Amino acid sequence: MIFLVLKTLHESVVIRNILSIILLLLLFQGAAGAEQEIVALQSINVAPYEQTLEGFKSVCGAGIKKLVISELKGADVAAKIYGIKPDMVLAIGMDALSKVKMIKDIPIVYLMVLNPRSVLSGEKNITGVSMNIPPDKQLHILREALPEVKRVGLLYDPKQTGPFARAARNAAGRIGIKVVAMEVHSPREVPSSMYAMRGTIDIFWMLPDLTVINPESVEHFLLFSLENKIPILTFSEKYVELGALLSIGIDAFDIGRQAGEMANAILSGRHVGGIKPVDAKKAVISVNLKVARKLGIRIDEKIVGNARAVNREETK
Repeated sequence: MIFLVLKTLHESVVIRNILSIILLLLLFQGAAGAEQEIVALQSINVAPYEQTLEGFKSVCGAGIKKLVISELKGADVAAKIYGIKPDMVLAIGMDALSKVKMIKDIPIVYLMVLNPRSVLSGEKNITGVSMNIPPDKQLHILREALPEVKRVGLLYDPKQTGPFARAARNAAGRIGIKVVAMEVHSPREVPSSMYAMRGTIDIFWMLPDLTVINPESVEHFLLFSLENKIPILTFSEKYVELGALLSIGIDAFDIGRQAGEMANAILSGRHVGGIKPVDAKKAVISVNLKVARKLGIRIDEKIVGNARAVNREETK
């Protein structure tokens, strides 16, 4: 009789344990089914945007619903997003950020945006990662690559890159470099302003400024460089391929990782207003040794060794 009672008790404990395990599994499945969702809005389908989205996914495990503006055929982007009811919006590219900045009740994280300040006006639900490499970091790389450089010229539109130009002046002064900066307010002013710098600078710093940069002005910059033996520091590898000496650009995948860390914090309950916007953390260096040879410039070997894309033609 005692044996039967003990056996019954034992079976009851086993059954309760099994039921507890089943209940936990059901709760786990319910939590998994309630996965947080992010709408990733891209301006267009291009490789850098895809790379930054992959970087984001490598850090943030939330569900992603991807929308591409160029494929929406004029649809109301905000209405489309509200229909999905996401926990957060990821705006990839300037056009994407411009389309969603009027949304006030959903957290928004931007990335792959040049000069986000030019389109934002203190929105409390928006933060993100700009495509800018901090000027002090760029100047330290420049000093390491070309120690002889003492005077750096740049053109800027105060509405586009005014804060960056001011930060560049301050950073340059701390390391003994002089920034010769000139304001321009329209593309028409760019060629004459650039040639006015002749004889006063050792290198020209091409900023990602929409007023300054266009196909015509880039052609002027490259011609100015060759005619006056003044190298160009730029922000994109494509300009190095065209004839600039050196570029300090962004790593799209790493920017995605930075944005993913922000997203994790927001989805964990942190208020987006408490997460400050940041610049790109990782710099990618490209050099054109063929141009260096033509201009009679020697670039530090450490910089050359760390460069991602190097044109080694005519360097033997």
